[in-house]
Amino acid sequence: MSSVAIIETNPSTLLACTVTRDIQEFGILIDEMEAEFGEHWGDITFDDAIYFLEQADSNNVQFFFLAMSEADETSADQIGAIITAAIAKGIKVILLAQNIGPAPLHKLMRSGAHDFLPYPLHDHALADAVARLREAPAPIPQAAPPAVTKSLSNKDGVILPVHGLSGGVGATTFAVNLAVEMAALAANQGQRVCLLDFDFQFGNVATYLDLPRREAVMDLLSEAAMVDDAAFLATLQPFKDALHVLTSPIDMMPLEIVTPQDIAHLIDLARANFDYVIIDMPTTIVSWTEAVLSRAHIYFALTELDLRNAQNILRLVRALKAEGLPHEKLRFGLNRAPRFTDLSAKSRLKRMSESLGISLDLQLSDGTSAVSHSNDQGLPLADTAPKNALRKDILKLAQSLFDLNAEPAAKKRKA
Repeated sequence: MSSVAIIETNPSTLLACTVTRDIQEFGILIDEMEAEFGEHWGDITFDDAIYFLEQADSNNVQFFFLAMSEADETSADQIGAIITAAIAKGIKVILLAQNIGPAPLHKLMRSGAHDFLPYPLHDHALADAVARLREAPAPIPQAAPPAVTKSLSNKDGVILPVHGLSGGVGATTFAVNLAVEMAALAANQGQRVCLLDFDFQFGNVATYLDLPRREAVMDLLSEAAMVDDAAFLATLQPFKDALHVLTSPIDMMPLEIVTPQDIAHLIDLARANFDYVIIDMPTTIVSWTEAVLSRAHIYFALTELDLRNAQNILRLVRALKAEGLPHEKLRFGLNRAPRFTDLSAKSRLKRMSESLGISLDLQLSDGTSAVSHSNDQGLPLADTAPKNALRKDILKLAQSLFDLNAEPAAKKRKA
C-alpha cells in the first residue's frame, strides 16, 4: 500500500486519517491535524480509502476527514461510498468542503457524514468538531409520528404565505398561530390545514410547536421534483391531530437547494390534500418566491411602524411591479400596532400608509412577553394565553378567512 502516506511509525496508534485527492492542497488541514493528533494521523487518497479500510491498519482509526474542492465534485459517488464504508466500520466522518455546490454537498451529507466544516478552516474548528463527536451521546430512537393520510376528495387548497419584511417582525409567530386557529376552525367542518416552513436556514416553526426536525425533510427537498403524495404526506408531522406541519431541515440548507419548479410542485401537492396551506417564508427574496406568490390567494407581508420596514415595503412593491408580478396579492399587516389611545403613533401610521400608497388595515396588537413565553414553551397562544390581545386578533382574522372561503366551498360541494 505504497500510495498511503502514513505519518506514524506504529499503525496500531493511528487515530485519524485525512482522505484527499492531494493533501498538499489543504495546508491548513495539515497544521490542524498535527495540532490535534500529533503523530497519530495519516493521509490516504480517495482511490486507496476503501482498500485501507479493509486492512488491519485501520482498526484503531476513530476519525476520517474527507477534504474536497470543486475539482472533486465529479467524484461525489466515490466519496459517498468511502463515507458509507467508514461509518460501517464505526469511524466518525467529518466532511471538509471548499467551493462545493449545495447539491453534491447535500448528497454527501445524506451518505451519513457526522459533521461538515467549510474550508479554509476557522481557528479551532477541527478541534471543536472532534470534541463534539467524542462527547456526542448515542442517538435515542424516536417513534415515527402517525402517518398523514391522503385526502379522499379533490381539494383546491387556499394558499396563504406569510413573509416578514425585516427580521423580528413576528412573521413566524403570526404564521404558526394563524395555522393553529385555522386548523381548529377547519376541523369542525371536516377540513384540513397544513403549515409549511420554507425558511430552510433559520425556520422556527418546529421550535414554536415543539416538533422534532427530521432527516426526511432533507430527503424531501433534495428530491422535490420527484416527490409524490405519499412521500410528501409521510414527511409532515401532526400537531394535536388538527394541523399538519412540514418543519425546516435539521441542518442549515441553502435557500436555492430547491428550484421554482420544485416549490411549485410541493405547493401543488399541499393544496391537493389540504383545504388551507399556510407557508412561513424566509425574509430573503429568492428565485422561487415568484412561484409562491403566483399561487397565493393572499400574500401576507408583516411589517412594523419604523423606517427600515417602510423602506423595505417600497423596495418590495417596486421590485414586483418592475417584474410584472401580482403585487395586488400583498396584504400588509402591521404587527405591534399602536393602541387606540396612542394618537401620535396613529398619525405616523396614517402618514406611512399614504406615502407608500398601501393599506395597513390588518393591525395586530402587541402580544407583549406572553408571545416569547409561548414560543419558548413550544405552544400556541391559544394554549398559553387565550385572552392575549394578539391571539384575539389572529383568531378574528382566521375566522374571517374561513368565512370568506366557506361560501364558495359550499357552492362547489353542491355543484
